[in-house]
Amino acid sequence: MNQPLAGYAPAPVTARMENHGNHMLKVAMQTGNDLLARVGSMVAYEGFIQYEPNPPAVRQIAKDWMTGEGAPLMKCSGDGLLYLADYGANVVVINLNGDGISVNATNLLAFDAHLTWGVERVKGLAKFAGQGLWNTRISGQGWVALTSRGKPIVVDCGGGEDETYVDPDALVAWSPNLKVKGKRSFKAQSLIGRGSGEAYQMAFSGQGIVVVQPSEDSTDRLRVRG
Repeated sequence: MNQPLAGYAPAPVTARMENHGNHMLKVAMQTGNDLLARVGSMVAYEGFIQYEPNPPAVRQIAKDWMTGEGAPLMKCSGDGLLYLADYGANVVVINLNGDGISVNATNLLAFDAHLTWGVERVKGLAKFAGQGLWNTRISGQGWVALTSRGKPIVVDCGGGEDETYVDPDALVAWSPNLKVKGKRSFKAQSLIGRGSGEAYQMAFSGQGIVVVQPSEDSTDRLRVRG
C-alpha cells in the first residue's frame, strides 16, 4: 500500500516555507518564529502547534481595514510542520530579502509574524471608484505565501516608460515602489473584464514586478466601498 503513495510523501525540509506540489504550502515551525495565516487554511500539521484567531496585534492593524475584503488571520506558533491550502488554489512562495510587496488581501495565505505589515489605500485609484482599492503591504526579512487561481504570470515592468495594464480582478500582487494609476476604457469594454459597463485597468510603471492570475476574482474590487 505504501509504495504507490511514495511520490506524495513530503520532501525533507529545506526552507522556512516551500511548496508541496502546486496547491499546498509547507511551513517549518519553530518556537519564537510565529506565523500569521488565513483562518481556515490549515489542512494538516505535525508536532505541537497552537492557533490563535484574530490576535490583538492583528486587530490593532486591521481596525483601519474599512473595505471588508480582508481575510481574518490567525497566529500559528510552536514546533513542527504546518500545511496550508486555500480550496485548491496555486500557492506562490516569496522570500522577502528586505524588500516589500503589496498584496490583494484575498490572495494572502500566510507570512512571518515578525514582518512589517499594514493595510493601505492604493494611490491614484480613488477617483475611479469611491474610496478606491485597499491592499496589504508587507516588508522586511522573511517569507510570504500567496495564492493564485491558476498558475500565475510574473510581469517585469522593466523600469521603462511603457506601462503594464492589468485587470484589477486578476491582480495578485505587485512591487510597492511601482507607480499605479487607473485607466478607464470604453471601446474595449467587450474585451477586457467581465462586466458590460466601463472597463477599468490598473497601469503600472517603474522598476518592479506584477503578479497576475489567469482567473478573475469573483468580487468587484473597484466597487464603491463604505
